[in-house]
Amino acid sequence: MADDKLRAAEQQLVECAQVLAQGIGKALPQWVVSAVESRLPELDSEVRQAAVAAGEAAAAEVGAEVARLLAADIDELPENPLAVLRRAVRYPTEVLFAAGAAPVERDDYAIERFPNDVYDLTPASFADIHPDLQTPGLTWGAAKAFVYRRRHL
Repeated sequence: MADDKLRAAEQQLVECAQVLAQGIGKALPQWVVSAVESRLPELDSEVRQAAVAAGEAAAAEVGAEVARLLAADIDELPENPLAVLRRAVRYPTEVLFAAGAAPVERDDYAIERFPNDVYDLTPASFADIHPDLQTPGLTWGAAKAFVYRRRHL
């Protein structure tokens, strides 16, 4: 009976991971464009095209990396998906830098933790990428914790 509950919980974790990965892949392109717009509100067509292309690249590269991480067994995870997702900051940063956007003032914590994020774009949570990712992120985290406890305690 305990093995059946663990298998069911592991299957639920897989499903939660798939939902989160799909949501991240879908949300990343618009997040990159929005991040660029947040620092350059009036984009010319060239910068907008660069932001759109960067968003597509972020989804293809970082989105795929997050999906691979979420598909792995939780006991094998080298890092959490939000840490991987934070690497997407480089995409809007490159667009903003190329467009000549001025860096923003950041606090000491942000400077220390995210030294390359000169535009202060690093997401604190999945919801910072898109509000629709909050529930899948929390659900995946809860499912992960439940499976971990079942396996190890």
